[in-house]
Amino acid sequence: MRTRREYKSPYAAAVWSMVLPGFGQLYNKDYIIGFVLIGFEFLINLYSNLNLALVYSFTGDFARAHSVIDYSWGMFYPSLYAFSIWQAFNAAKAHNDKDLVGMQKRTYLTGFFIGLVVGMDCGLFWHEFEILEQYQTLSILDMPVFSGLLFGLLLGMLGNFLEKTIYRQKRQPKLQKVK
Repeated sequence: MRTRREYKSPYAAAVWSMVLPGFGQLYNKDYIIGFVLIGFEFLINLYSNLNLALVYSFTGDFARAHSVIDYSWGMFYPSLYAFSIWQAFNAAKAHNDKDLVGMQKRTYLTGFFIGLVVGMDCGLFWHEFEILEQYQTLSILDMPVFSGLLFGLLLGMLGNFLEKTIYRQKRQPKLQKVK
């Protein structure tokens, strides 16, 4: 007799990980990795003062957000955040596909999350450049939280596009030349 496996929504797992890294893993019943990610979340937030920087950024006090955040710890957060979402999404997909025989195993949205990490790190690091002080129109990029989100989403979409393009090219059969 075949037992029915409980369906896990990959999108629900991803959203839970967006709320707090590790929650998507708890949703997927991956308790060890879930609690490890939650522990890293609290550790990085504690030492980077990221929550204070978020509060100051959303209230418009960007100078105070710069002075409060510890960028050496804050640079770890995008990797933790993106990995948590990516792993929860793909673990839920793999959980649902276990019963399907002959299913090609692959990961999803890898390009998006690599781009997200690189873009968020660049956005957090961007504040060090003097060019932002010289040109008033670029001053919007001198916001530690918003520039990270902006660059993360832009590079994430670029990574997703590149991943789909490369994956599509690999799947297309090559035409053989007739002599």
